[in-house]
Amino acid sequence: MNSTKFFFFTSLLLIFLVILPSSLSVAIDAITPNQPLRDGNVLLSTTKIFALGFFSPGNSHNRFVGVWYNKIRIQTIVWTANRDNPIIPISGAGLLAVHGEHGGLVIYGKDQNNPLWSANVTVSSPNNYVIAKLLDTGNLVLLENYGSSQRVLWQGFDYPSDTVLPVMKIGLNRRSGLNTVLKSWKSHDDPRSGNFLHEIDPTGFPQVIMYNGRTKWFRAGPWTGKGLSGLPEIASNSYRSFVNNKDETYMMYTVPNGSVFTRGVVDESGTFQRFVWRDQENKWIEVSSNPSEWCDYHGQCGPNSNCDPYSNYNFSCLCLPGFEPKFPRDWSLRVGWGGCLRKSGASPCQKGQGFVKVARVKVPDTSGARVNMSLSLKGCEQECRKNCSCTAYTSADEGMEGRVA
Repeated sequence: MNSTKFFFFTSLLLIFLVILPSSLSVAIDAITPNQPLRDGNVLLSTTKIFALGFFSPGNSHNRFVGVWYNKIRIQTIVWTANRDNPIIPISGAGLLAVHGEHGGLVIYGKDQNNPLWSANVTVSSPNNYVIAKLLDTGNLVLLENYGSSQRVLWQGFDYPSDTVLPVMKIGLNRRSGLNTVLKSWKSHDDPRSGNFLHEIDPTGFPQVIMYNGRTKWFRAGPWTGKGLSGLPEIASNSYRSFVNNKDETYMMYTVPNGSVFTRGVVDESGTFQRFVWRDQENKWIEVSSNPSEWCDYHGQCGPNSNCDPYSNYNFSCLCLPGFEPKFPRDWSLRVGWGGCLRKSGASPCQKGQGFVKVARVKVPDTSGARVNMSLSLKGCEQECRKNCSCTAYTSADEGMEGRVA
């Protein structure tokens, strides 16, 4: 081999040795006190459905720890740990470690004496018995690991970001006080907590509400026994369940076919979207989006009214039977926020008065509702007739039908 060829071969070998290691990531199946997760490496779930690692969203250079679908080429973030405490991009700065003294599971930046984020749990057992694993559901869990016996100390599903996944509970645990909610990202490039919050309001009769700041933005309504009053469409590839008892109130959905990837997202514009992954097209397909029309936004027509997008009057706001516009001039200008008042001369609770059926509507705001699950629909009517402050009644199990006084 002449000197020119030898020099060329040696140069290629040196380039290969220098570049190749930095382009490869190491996949691990657990984070232990002796094996942290470094920026560039990934933690995989058992069957490699999900991966956890460091990422930079959109055009941002900040680093975050998140979970994404490992088997999908389009990186889709479904959970973020340090969304409000990003790692400033400094070489070798990112580290996710198990550390009992600093909160169980911690994220360090350049300074490994002061965590940027922690799971904030107290670990009583020795460090070497604690590990972090990623489940095939996408749930990051911190475990006390005693051979065949494991106890969950903390789980990421209790602290979601903007995405709900199958078997993730959204709601209130009354025993612990933990309220699991969804919060939108600030923007496509910024996973910090945004303006929109999606939660179950447990007051009165529980209902699903989205807030814009402190203002009600969209109300999916209460659970009717078959679905949400304001979301009658339920995708055929998922099953929703609702639990409301003395210990907790939550909603959860499952997917009969585990190979179907589906997720619900509160985006930065205040829309709750549901997606299903389509392998044949190699993309996410949107199956529902709410609010989807003018009537979906909360309070568009004010009190004692119904917003009907199919109205024949070229105006969606209609007063309920027995009511008239509070501000007729506004109503004529197609402005309905003032709502409706009971027609003049009409007084509730007079002898001979009853109820008018209002069908196929979203059940009104139930935060002030009084619930008696032992009564039939007829029993509700009889109770309502005894109380002049009762203006309407409906069945909690069949929320699509009711009466208004």
